[in-house]
Amino acid sequence: MKVKNFFIVLLALLAIFVKDSFAMHISEGILPAKEAIISFLFSLPFVIVGLYNIYRLKKENPLFMPLLGLIGAGIFVISAFPIPVPIAGTCSHPAGTGLGAIILGPFVSTVVACVSLLIQALFMAHGGITTLGANTLTMGVFGSFLGYFSYRICRKLGLNIFLSGFVAGFIADIATYGATAVILALSLSPEFIPAFKEISLAFVPTQIPLGILEGVITGYSVRYIYIHKPELMDFGRIFIKKFSLNNL
Repeated sequence: MKVKNFFIVLLALLAIFVKDSFAMHISEGILPAKEAIISFLFSLPFVIVGLYNIYRLKKENPLFMPLLGLIGAGIFVISAFPIPVPIAGTCSHPAGTGLGAIILGPFVSTVVACVSLLIQALFMAHGGITTLGANTLTMGVFGSFLGYFSYRICRKLGLNIFLSGFVAGFIADIATYGATAVILALSLSPEFIPAFKEISLAFVPTQIPLGILEGVITGYSVRYIYIHKPELMDFGRIFIKKFSLNNL
């Protein structure tokens, strides 16, 4: 209940004090209808599986819902601070899905990203309803899954918790914008390669520093949880166990 109240108060404060609205995420109306629908259909199965996982984990462990609220509030907040990238039709910002995927699992992290994006679209003019599927696909699916598997591979290779978390946070952030550049290039230009290069280069000055910062935050956060509350790391491992990849 405390986490829920905190989230409500935070949303109210953002609505009151945020006066300037930037074209956060992929903006409303940027994508043609065909690409918007295809992106939505690609992201939908991940959200459905994530909702099922939330339902199952909620019944299995009472700690899960407070943790979900806390991680969800964190993803919402850090993904709501835009740095405009004018020629790309979007903004740079931290994603938070690397940390979310490590702690909650990538499917649940996708749901958290989708809900955060929906609230930002409805109340803060960030992103949009027609581009919700595309933004969920880039930040939720690509960010969560690539961040998660980066973390598992780093652990398999013997890297410590901090470095594994750092790589996961960095990869999740860069993957989000790599996927965004791909979708924008496919949707807005008949020549994919030149458009992809131009959009990607537009992100570099802001996104590389943000990726490093997010990697540091993710690394320290995962290390802190691993030391002080190691049982919370089990939720993320359920994804691996479910698909018989225990050796990662």
